[in-house]
Amino acid sequence: MSGTTVLYYTLASEQRDELEIKRSRFIATAVPVMSREDALVHVERVRQLYPSATHHCYAYRIGEGGLDFRTWDDGEPKGSAGKQILYVLQKYRLSDVLVVVTRYFGGTKLGLGPLARAYAQATERVIMNAERVPVVRHITVRVFCDYEDAESVTNVLRRYALDFDAEYRDAVEFRARIRNDSMEEFARMIAEVSRGRAGFVVEQS
Repeated sequence: MSGTTVLYYTLASEQRDELEIKRSRFIATAVPVMSREDALVHVERVRQLYPSATHHCYAYRIGEGGLDFRTWDDGEPKGSAGKQILYVLQKYRLSDVLVVVTRYFGGTKLGLGPLARAYAQATERVIMNAERVPVVRHITVRVFCDYEDAESVTNVLRRYALDFDAEYRDAVEFRARIRNDSMEEFARMIAEVSRGRAGFVVEQS
């Protein structure tokens, strides 16, 4: 993906990690999400996984720039939990991500500074163990070709598409996401390998 502008990073899959400080357990769950509604569903799911926990603090960021975000301290001192989680998401340029840090109180108060560091550390540990996926600007296209050109077109898609799928009917139709900065070369290669027989249309967002 050399030369491509990365807008932000998200996660490939859910990840969980645990940290213990002075007998308090901090269980961090990081989840890729697509909307605030999706995020809140996962918050509730984590609550149900650990129903006897003392706190379920979280933060999420959605979309380019993470402009849709929320933090929640769930009874911890204000700013000691949710904002610490959010700061870590910002540090790693993560968006479309929710992190819930579940705490089981161990009987010893940590103090505001150590508590804030604990939430940040739990978040950083789970993020560092997760697979981060770059998100780049792209255009979604539908590519149409005859069966005789399908293999050649597929090879072009493997080279230029972020991902693609195919439907085989009277002709072959591919749906693909192409990086903005690859569109001109992609269009030229599709025409070249099919000798002008294949074509594509850009999906309207």
